[in-house]
Amino acid sequence: MSRSLNHVLCVDDDPDILEVARISLELVGGLTVSSVNGGAQCLAQVADIMPDLILLDVMMPGLDGPATLSALKADAALCHIPVVFMTARVQQVEVERYLALGALDVIPKPFDPMKLSVDLKAIWARLND
Repeated sequence: MSRSLNHVLCVDDDPDILEVARISLELVGGLTVSSVNGGAQCLAQVADIMPDLILLDVMMPGLDGPATLSALKADAALCHIPVVFMTARVQQVEVERYLALGALDVIPKPFDPMKLSVDLKAIWARLND
């Protein structure tokens, strides 16, 4: 997978976080961003969106991040899309659990809007090494 990171799908239940992430990734990072409100909406729309990477909140009502990731991993058409969790819960044991579930990495909340695209591009570069 040697292509560049172009399109990120942001999944969060907080519209303010979705907006800050979108502005950060588009204006600072030059990326295309799609946003959905929650895990169920992610699963309903991801096949149409087909992003390069999913930035997924962990704690959401209804279908949380880990359950959403499990559903993505179980779908043969979607399991190849890398997922990075975004969460305030970044104790080492929690991060290890997210990675064990199949997340590529974890970005702590609150994130730095000026660094978010740099962080995602660095994670993407590691994936493509």
